[in-house]
Parts: sequence; structure tokens; C-alpha cells
Amino acid sequence: MTFARTLCVVISLLCAGPLAAQEATPETMDDVAPTSASFTAPDVGPETNMPLPRYVSLKAKEANVRRGPSLTHRIDWVFKRRDMPLQVIAEYGHWRRVIDRDGQGGWVHYTMLSGVRTVIVDQDRMALRANPSDTAAERAELEQNVIARLGDCEGDWCELTAGGYSGWAHRSVLWGVDAAPAPN
Repeated sequence: MTFARTLCVVISLLCAGPLAAQEATPETMDDVAPTSASFTAPDVGPETNMPLPRYVSLKAKEANVRRGPSLTHRIDWVFKRRDMPLQVIAEYGHWRRVIDRDGQGGWVHYTMLSGVRTVIVDQDRMALRANPSDTAAERAELEQNVIARLGDCEGDWCELTAGGYSGWAHRSVLWGVDAAPAPN
């Protein structure tokens, strides 16, 4: 389903009133939980003029994930992990369509999201190094699924802070940051 078609479905449901919006089914909304690979978005969001897709984090300790961009849409599940990184793939009014690292998601009100960048560690016992180098001293080991605050990235390395420790880690073992740009 294209973004324009999704927008038309949402607008028609909103204009039809709450009863029609409650009767919306996965068949009428096509792909309810798209993956980033199956969803093509515009370069910038129509509401914020910020890049799409982009990473944000969950500001609240709980946030309802809805089937569509309004309070009348069914809650599919609840995100329950403060600071969890999410990827914004679409915007509509005060709503942001987000996905998590598993490609699952839906519509979340923008007040539940923060611009503070975080990442999830995708490797067990990942070394947090003193400098962006494989030979740098190891400051700590982070377990898989730890959420860390993202600092600067230099090439294949990103600076992280987690559990009172800070250091550098390979981008390739982090979810919530894009791959390093190709060298010119």
C-alpha cells in the first residue's frame, strides 16, 4: 500500500466517523505492521519536515501502539520500555508511524516520543572500548538488548553511554543507527 493510498484510507475513515473507524480491519488497512523493507516513505515528513525514516526513542515508560492515527483506532499492543529506539516511517497530524527493531509497529502519538537518540545492543557481551579501535582498552561489556544513549559516530564506530559507562562500539552490532556512509 502506498503512502498516498494509506492517507486516503485514513482520511475516509476519519470523515466517516468513529463507527467506521472501529470497524476497520487488517484487510481494509492492508499491511498493519509494515517492515522497513516493505514501506516506501517520502524523504521528509509532511508534518515536521524532518527526514523519513528517522530514529527517535520512547519518552514514556508505556505507549499505546494503534492501528491508525487517531484515538478511535484499536490498540494493537503497548510498548513498555522507556528509551527504546524506534524508527519513524510516516507522519499524519500529531501521529507518527513507528517500527521497532523487529519491524513491528503502528501509530503512536508524538508526545510519547523523544528526539534523544538511543540504540539497542544486538550482540551479547559487546565490548565498549575506550577509543574507536578494535585494539583499544575495554571499558565494559554490554549484554544483548541493553539500551544505550547514542553519542557521536565516526565511521564504523559510535560513542555510547550505558549503566554509568561510556565508550565506543561498532555500528554493525547496534540497532537504532544507520550504517556508516560509504567513503567518497
